[in-house]
Amino acid sequence: MKVTVIGAGSWGTAVALHVAKSHPEHTDIQLCPRTEKHAIELQIQQENKRYLPGVSFPKNLQITSDWSKVFHQPNESDHLLIIATPFSGLTEVVSALIDFGRFPLHWIWLCKGIDPISGNLPHEVIADIFSRKPISHQINYGVLSGPSFAIEVAKGLPCALTVASQSMDLCQFTQKVLHHGNMRIYATDDVVGVELGGAIKNILAIATGIVDGLHLGLNARAALITRGMAEMSRLGLAMGADQETFMGLTGLGDLILTATGDLSRNRRVGLELAQGKSLTSILENLGHVAEGVRCAQAVKALAQSHHVNMPIVETVCAVLFDHLSPQEAVKQIMSRDPRHE
Repeated sequence: MKVTVIGAGSWGTAVALHVAKSHPEHTDIQLCPRTEKHAIELQIQQENKRYLPGVSFPKNLQITSDWSKVFHQPNESDHLLIIATPFSGLTEVVSALIDFGRFPLHWIWLCKGIDPISGNLPHEVIADIFSRKPISHQINYGVLSGPSFAIEVAKGLPCALTVASQSMDLCQFTQKVLHHGNMRIYATDDVVGVELGGAIKNILAIATGIVDGLHLGLNARAALITRGMAEMSRLGLAMGADQETFMGLTGLGDLILTATGDLSRNRRVGLELAQGKSLTSILENLGHVAEGVRCAQAVKALAQSHHVNMPIVETVCAVLFDHLSPQEAVKQIMSRDPRHE
């Protein structure tokens, strides 16, 4: 068994740590930063001081940015490739892998988001790349998602995630690799639902941060999360996803974590917007990607194209990009006409 994680941010590093600790007998576990400089830093420090300070690397975790040391031959069936870049880096990495010419049979990605220009979900981004860069053999690919703060996974605290793919072989192999110790891995074939849940919950977390930042109370928070779930489900069903998915780990579970957890970057964006800070200054000081900001307008456009009503998402977009104040945003939501639930 071989496992390669491309991308050494907080989440990629945490997953690599989990795999290495779960399989101490295996030495073919590679963490591949996207630059040689970062790889050297990790090799010397034996921890990711930039993203997960204080968590030491196990001895069997190998660090390299040289793909020729990792991908020895194409179509390896016992090799799981985990793409752990942000959504914005997905196209670059997948294109580079195909151009490199040697890559394994099984791929999963960890990023959550929607392309802000095309409105494509991650699996659609990858399918588009494959259509433009034909490959010689079939790749089984899918997404791993769910409620997961990287630092907790890195420390070995309990976590449950879902792998979504049309390939049962990929789902089973992902479970073989990751379903160990304090991590449970569930499987589904609802790729659209899992990816939508991962994208939309970030926007709803910004909204929840605004509510909490304005000190509107726990009643308001509960109402917002519940109505946000309704918006997520409506769009998902319109796009062919399963209702059950949104009541699971990658829907409700991830929404609760991201909307209420103090480690959430998207929640922090909302909290600081409520304090009157500008979006530009918030993002400059954040130091990490807040995918809810990047994909908010794409979700709004998807809702409009599928004739789905998403007032919370629309209001968040107005706060982020149209200079609507958080206070006025709340007034707009509360003044909407009554309707059936």
